[in-house]
Amino acid sequence: MAEQSTPETSSPGAPAEGAPGEVGVPQKVTAPKAAPKGASSENAPPGEAVSQKAPSKGVISRRRLLGTAGATGLALGAAGGAAGYAAAPSADRTALLSSLGADEVMFHGKHQPGITTALQARGHLVAFDLAAGAGRKEASALLRRWSTTAQRLMAGEASTSADTDVARDAGPSSLTVTFGFGHSFFARTGLEKQRPIALDPLPDFSSDHLDKARSNGDLWVQIGSNDALVAFHALRAIQQDAGRAAKVRWQMNGFNRTPGATSQPMTARNLMGQIDGTRNPKPSESDFDRRIFVPDAGDPSWMAGGSYAVVRRIRMLLDDWEQLSVKAQEDVIGRRKATGAPLSGGTETTAMDLEKTDADGGLVVPINAHSRITRPDENGGAAMLRRPFSFHDGIDAEGVPDAGLLFVCWQADPLRGFVPVQRKLDRGDALSTYIRHESSGLFAVPGGAAEGEYVGQKLLEG
Repeated sequence: MAEQSTPETSSPGAPAEGAPGEVGVPQKVTAPKAAPKGASSENAPPGEAVSQKAPSKGVISRRRLLGTAGATGLALGAAGGAAGYAAAPSADRTALLSSLGADEVMFHGKHQPGITTALQARGHLVAFDLAAGAGRKEASALLRRWSTTAQRLMAGEASTSADTDVARDAGPSSLTVTFGFGHSFFARTGLEKQRPIALDPLPDFSSDHLDKARSNGDLWVQIGSNDALVAFHALRAIQQDAGRAAKVRWQMNGFNRTPGATSQPMTARNLMGQIDGTRNPKPSESDFDRRIFVPDAGDPSWMAGGSYAVVRRIRMLLDDWEQLSVKAQEDVIGRRKATGAPLSGGTETTAMDLEKTDADGGLVVPINAHSRITRPDENGGAAMLRRPFSFHDGIDAEGVPDAGLLFVCWQADPLRGFVPVQRKLDRGDALSTYIRHESSGLFAVPGGAAEGEYVGQKLLEG
């Protein structure tokens, strides 16, 4: 787990009648308006489509906030009360715009948001199954509704006239909403001929202990934000938009360290305390797009600019792990716990010397160390962009933490990315003693929606 980690837009369409880390690459974006004095963009990764801006006049927005606090109370006129949002004094907007809440990720672009977006503090993963009798028509209307809602919420606006007000006080907070299709979706919608070969079910692995009820699904949605209430607000809106067209199959909730919590930007740590994501592919690498995104001339054509997400709920056996000495933990991973540096020496980003030996002639990086096994050059160049969330779902019946990693990785082809690496881990990873794969899913995530389109339109209307 530790080695391969981290404009103003138009609505994508109105709902159908009667419808109930570390890395970043540019998405389509116009130059943002100048932020007020004191605003900061330090939390945006290089090239990320994130902006900080004041709300447009006349637009009902979460960023048009509550009135001044204290004795002045909440200033809402009749019209403002009916809409659920009202303009705030300029000073209050300036205060918001100098915070994490002002960061906005663009909905429209060549790729969907939430793939190269920097790690977010809060995340929700949720899978849906289409309702009995629902097919291509209902799926098309649902993706149109979802895209409209996602675009509005990511811009810091209210979702609909029935908005729950959960995120009323907040700005966009780097919200992203990402949509994907599971293997079963294509049979349900009569689109089997459009199902990608790369979406064939993942092979079985000996380390799997999978719960089928929490695996796969017709549709998959990933939600991320740097504010927990903004993330929940989006989750609730997406669930409400599903209406009678689809029902939740499973849902998982995760978190990461909040941007700005450390004195300087750094690779994230997982719940084992290990720096996790050191060798994540970077957009600056010449083959980044080839490894992560389906090419424009890819097959099928509707997946151009898209990617494939492998989703795994990986339980960490923390009670067993924490009984190990730090030295033993470092041997399992192959890196120093404090700094992430390889056991062969150097800093976190120093290339690992797999041949280096100690005074007794033994390998400094053990032969079954996790970071050795997952190296791309040890797997025929296989690479994937890891973008996980940690999770903690309380204490189980045996009194141990139900905690671990919501593993999400992105690649142009899972048969060349995730599968070969996992097969090798399956054969002798020292970390396998301390983790358990409990659920799994593979989803085709199409390219981003152009302005005026919804996500998946080329598939559903092609």
